[in-house]
Amino acid sequence: MKIATFNINGIKARIQALTDWLDEAQPDVALLQEIKSVDLAFPREHFEDRGYNIETHGQKSFNGVAILSKLPLEDVVRGLPGDDSDEQARWIEATVVGTRAVRLCGLYLPNGNPAPGPKYDYKLAWMERLKNRAQALLDSEEIALMAGDFNVIPQPLDAARPEAWEQDALGLPQTREAFRRIVNLGLTDAFRARTAAPGHYSFWDYQAGAWARNDGIRIDHFLLTPQAADLLTDCQIDSRIRDREKPSDHVPVWINLDA
Repeated sequence: MKIATFNINGIKARIQALTDWLDEAQPDVALLQEIKSVDLAFPREHFEDRGYNIETHGQKSFNGVAILSKLPLEDVVRGLPGDDSDEQARWIEATVVGTRAVRLCGLYLPNGNPAPGPKYDYKLAWMERLKNRAQALLDSEEIALMAGDFNVIPQPLDAARPEAWEQDALGLPQTREAFRRIVNLGLTDAFRARTAAPGHYSFWDYQAGAWARNDGIRIDHFLLTPQAADLLTDCQIDSRIRDREKPSDHVPVWINLDA
């Protein structure tokens, strides 16, 4: 089963770029972030015509997550548990059934800037709720994963210029510590399970020629339960997509599971 995560930075602006990539890469499931669309405005038929089942958790102009799956989706949940007052559309999960059932959790973790401040407080509180959900997934002993734009640079080697992010919410020590607390519950960072090498990024800013200079960061991640990690056969970053016309500032990351 090929599962991808892709922050598309607006479905309206990126529909052609997303379609081209889906047609080429042929993932069984794509977890999307920043669709920036209410549910009713999402172009469902466009992707249903390509064989995808669609589930969305949208929000006007901001945030928004979606699942596109060629396989049936069951038990869909919208919103990260733990705060019923949270109106930001940042979490969607469902079970997809291939040769095995896999619990998919697609997320768009808050950016948190400026830090310190209320936006950073919200980020850290959201990560605490994420840790609780991760623990529940581990306790269930399911084949499960959490994937998406985490807005976290886990280590200095995940940035071309780590010093540029030392005061940013994506690279602050408190952010990395919160991320480690989640991973250290027993999850596997799929990409780092495949390579420990530096120089691999999933985001390049639109400003200052970041893409041309390969001034990137790795902030789009797959975290796998042990049951999912046992089935991992590959994890790659499709960085070439960043060089196309009207690209997102993120590129797809995908894994293959023997499921």
